[in-house]
Amino acid sequence: MSEEADLREQICTMAKSLYDRGLTAGSSGNISARLSDGRLLVTPTGSSFGRLDPARLSLFDGEGRLIGGDKPTKEMPLHAAFYETRPKKTGAVVHLHSSHSVALSILPGVDAENMLPPLTAYSIMKLGKVKLLPYFMPGDPAMGDAIRGLAGKRSAVMLAAHGPVVSAKDLEAAVYAIEELEETAKLAMLTRGANPSLLTDAQIADLVRTYDVEWD
Repeated sequence: MSEEADLREQICTMAKSLYDRGLTAGSSGNISARLSDGRLLVTPTGSSFGRLDPARLSLFDGEGRLIGGDKPTKEMPLHAAFYETRPKKTGAVVHLHSSHSVALSILPGVDAENMLPPLTAYSIMKLGKVKLLPYFMPGDPAMGDAIRGLAGKRSAVMLAAHGPVVSAKDLEAAVYAIEELEETAKLAMLTRGANPSLLTDAQIADLVRTYDVEWD
């Protein structure tokens, strides 16, 4: 199987897994992944993660021009901004509308610089700090501008009242990271107002140092 055919299958398999577990619904969410020659495979607009067709994924050339497949997601500005600002660290981008993450994003008192409380080691290890961005209308190119404004310093952001966006070195890593984001948001919702014990600054610093986490 060629690299492109394999990646097409991976995108559809992982998307269906996310859909089957309720991490996205309807036609929400989008995925992009980069081939070794710089081309991008992207989930089409209006498509369900539960029944993607590998042959119909949108295909972009290395210059960002659509060269095959169906019309791409309208959230391309989000994806493009991560590939532009983190070119050596981004091989895939995943965007979901996962419920707990969205719920946490619209509650008062959430730290916009790091929306996930340090409840476990895993969100720190896989995500670093998650920047909470303001609300944008879906498809608004300003979302991409907001990510560019971070100058490549964050691998994950949360769009208020919309959903998380995570970039990583490859598709598997991006999927695992966004799953961890949703699970940590769920824990934050479950423990909100209960005064949970958080990781200490020293424990966080140890994780950052040991796992080379982007934190500053």
